[in-house]
Amino acid sequence: MSTVVATATRAEGGKSHTTPTPSRAEQWLPTLLSVIAGMVDLTGFLTVGIFTAHVTGNIVLVGALIVRHGRVNPAQILAIPVFVIAVAVTWLIAKASARRGLGLMRLLLLIQFLLIATLLIFSATTKPSVDPRGVMATFAAMIAVTTMGCQYALLRLTLPVAPSTAVMTGNLTNAVLGLLDLISGSQPLIENDRKRLTRALRLLVGFFVGCVLATAAVIYLRDWAWSLPTALAAVAVALCSGDNIKSLPAKAPLAGKVGLPTETADA
Repeated sequence: MSTVVATATRAEGGKSHTTPTPSRAEQWLPTLLSVIAGMVDLTGFLTVGIFTAHVTGNIVLVGALIVRHGRVNPAQILAIPVFVIAVAVTWLIAKASARRGLGLMRLLLLIQFLLIATLLIFSATTKPSVDPRGVMATFAAMIAVTTMGCQYALLRLTLPVAPSTAVMTGNLTNAVLGLLDLISGSQPLIENDRKRLTRALRLLVGFFVGCVLATAAVIYLRDWAWSLPTALAAVAVALCSGDNIKSLPAKAPLAGKVGLPTETADA
């Protein structure tokens, strides 16, 4: 099946260029994934004792425990290599699938959903929160880390210009800089400061909302708290599947003729 991507043209230096219209997935997906990341990160921290989205935070925890002669959680040590492997495997799947744009996005979102659903079933069955340093908790934590590795790679492979949906330091920096440029009343130091501010605030709020919902879910549902990110991951798959506009690769070819729509094949 082929789909048409509407394009806008502009003249620059005597040459005409085409700019792809952002798909609905490009508009809503980062915010939705930031909510999922907040849920996964805090649910993992409260139930199995490690950061599952902000993986590098585990290095800080391990360092502090070593200095204070505390007991190190094995999952905190395993999180980094498992995350690296998850990103690498996601890349291999994307390469083998030969898909691009929205087709690849659908595939990787489905994989992420299956991973979180597996985590939900595993946690509901084994109750890893009973012993956060036990073997079952370590397995649960590694599934969660793998899920986040898939999400990081998903964004980089399908929406290369999208900001991080899990590490909020960069988004907070963008929000502050965008706000300062906006209220200064002078020439902004950063282009598209209003868009940058809006995008950063959406991700910050989304991640915070995810953390709040995860806290409530852990209090009332305990190991079943993973049902919330599982449900949202299913929503992401459903919404992406309903998107009838194909997302172009990072380097999209120019249209054959200026002002005409570009014809692309739906992966």
